[in-house]
Amino acid sequence: MSRTPARLPLPALLALATAVFVTSLTETLPAGLLPAMSTDLGVGESAMGQSVTIYAIGTAATAIPLSAATAGWRRKRLLLAAMAGFAVANTVTAVSANYPLTMAARFVAGVAAGLAWALLAGYARRLAPAHLQGRAIAIVMTGIPVALSLGVPAGTFLGDAVGWRVTFSVMTVLAVVLLGWIAVTVPDRPGQRREGPRRERQRREGQRRECRTPVLRTLALPGVVPVLFVTLVLVLAHTVLYTYIATFLDRLGMGGSTDVVLLVFGAASLLSIWIVGVHIHRRLRALTLASTVLFAVAATVLAIAADSPAAVYAAVTLWGLGWGGAPTLLQTAVGDAGGEEADTAQAMLVTLWNAAMAGGGVVGGVLLDRLGSRSFPWSVLVLLVPVLAVVAGARAHGFPGAGNRTDTAIGTSTGTGTRTG
Repeated sequence: MSRTPARLPLPALLALATAVFVTSLTETLPAGLLPAMSTDLGVGESAMGQSVTIYAIGTAATAIPLSAATAGWRRKRLLLAAMAGFAVANTVTAVSANYPLTMAARFVAGVAAGLAWALLAGYARRLAPAHLQGRAIAIVMTGIPVALSLGVPAGTFLGDAVGWRVTFSVMTVLAVVLLGWIAVTVPDRPGQRREGPRRERQRREGQRRECRTPVLRTLALPGVVPVLFVTLVLVLAHTVLYTYIATFLDRLGMGGSTDVVLLVFGAASLLSIWIVGVHIHRRLRALTLASTVLFAVAATVLAIAADSPAAVYAAVTLWGLGWGGAPTLLQTAVGDAGGEEADTAQAMLVTLWNAAMAGGGVVGGVLLDRLGSRSFPWSVLVLLVPVLAVVAGARAHGFPGAGNRTDTAIGTSTGTGTRTG
């Protein structure tokens, strides 16, 4: 019988953090490699941008059914299967000379991501003693900002230096090394206990009958719909610009600086995560408003002064400061608004997050083909206007000030900045 240790099992948690890193980096890596990938595969950059869309679709479409289908699997076996999926998908991406095959590989990677995201936070919690479970999850989720702040710029630099295929090959090597690391250091945990076939059928039928009730009940709670709306539109705005950032910079004559620009964005995002973590208990509303305004100012600068490299770096810094803490703010807000239905609210937020990422790839591709890359920051501004209006209007519920938040909400709003796609 496995036992939960009295202290945090750091080697195991760092292995899980690396799994989060691989998942996040595989998703966002094309953003810095888009021009080279599109040229090599003989498609337009808007078509290549759909490699992010198809990944998000794979995650959104399969996470819940795969989670249910594998609920009885032992956790270690399931994690190894997910990481093996990344190794296979990134290998195929690295060697493929065919656009449809590359897209199929990206879909498989998205499926592996859906499996991983349904598993990792709960696995981390079960590896730690009760009083350290929050810290364990925080350690594991550091893989997200590390992927954004260091992984994507490093992958972009490597792609520029030796080719994008080498970058994806390195991802394969990392996944293979991680498989060994998990096998050696991560303790196993059982899945959910399986019921008899008849009881299992009865339970599933009951779940199907009742599944609509929690969703409708959660949507009826004050504040949930505003937070979900803000999530959908804010992530859509971010994804339109981030997915095609390499293309945008290339059109400005800054294509050779994509890795540096992404590094600046990542560093600012890390600072944002720290600021939000320190102040979120009492300043959720102010931080969300500031996040939206910073992103809007960044888009304005990119829209009117993008011919200046200094202005681009300033705008990207503001963008990172506005975006980095957004996942923490939105997850905390929807958890507070959801109350006893917080789990359902979080699941809805995750679904909308992935839908927005898929939509961002599509919308950005259409804008690129019809209006050119210069339309991206203007489109972001258009999308941020209703976001700012909803955040400002949701004063009593959704994004309340400190005086309107209950003691319970303040006491529980310590969620880490986990990925929600």
